[in-house]
Amino acid sequence: MKELVEVIARSLVNHPEDVVVTETVDENGEVVLTLSVAEDDMGKVIGRQGRIAKAIRSVVKAAASREEKHVTLDIQ
Repeated sequence: MKELVEVIARSLVNHPEDVVVTETVDENGEVVLTLSVAEDDMGKVIGRQGRIAKAIRSVVKAAASREEKHVTLDIQ
């Protein structure tokens, strides 16, 4: 999942070297992915009215459901 988010985010931003994705597992066993990008690229990742962020989350959830996991994506 981490690599999937990195590929998508790096294709969207102007500074792909600043894309950082961290993966943690909470106490419930849910995977939490945290996406960090450069400050001026934040709008490109979120999109108008959050449409791009919703699309990324949908792709990640679809990929996670194939592996029977629960994944949450936080964008910072």
